[in-house]
Amino acid sequence: MTTTTIVLIVLAIIVLWIIFAYNRLITLVNRAKEAWADIAVQLKRRYDLIPTLVESVKGYATHESSVFENVTKARTAAMGATGTADKAQAENMLSGALKSLFAVSEAYPDLKANQNFLQLQQELGDTEDKIQASRRFYNGTVMALNTALQVFPTNLMASMFGFKPMDLFELAEADKAAAEPVKVQF
Repeated sequence: MTTTTIVLIVLAIIVLWIIFAYNRLITLVNRAKEAWADIAVQLKRRYDLIPTLVESVKGYATHESSVFENVTKARTAAMGATGTADKAQAENMLSGALKSLFAVSEAYPDLKANQNFLQLQQELGDTEDKIQASRRFYNGTVMALNTALQVFPTNLMASMFGFKPMDLFELAEADKAAAEPVKVQF
């Protein structure tokens, strides 16, 4: 083999590796975006359930207006949050407000027996489970992407093409109490 042939083979291997690594990073970025979209779908479902839930409780507990206002404000803030960190913080506030709403509803036995309210509880519980599963999938995908961006030699190629790490969707240290699931069973 001549030196030219060896150089061409080495260059071909390097080019093939760059193509493979680039395509792998693109795949990971797209999976992370898809996972975020799954979270957004479940959060929208949650946001759509909340006004109906609040109205159901309002019919029984009309004097608890501050709780209803807090849930409404937290829902509005969560819907308007942008970015992973802001979204996580807003969702933590909303979970806390929902816990307060369910605590208020415990004082009303007629409400707890209402079929519509029970169905809303079930749907919200299912949605919370789906949000948690979507969050785990998103975080796993982002972890794989961020790891790929940090390992040698992929990190050199990734920085050359402008790939950036993505944020995990996690609870803030101060909000670890929000890690407890929203209790929807009475």
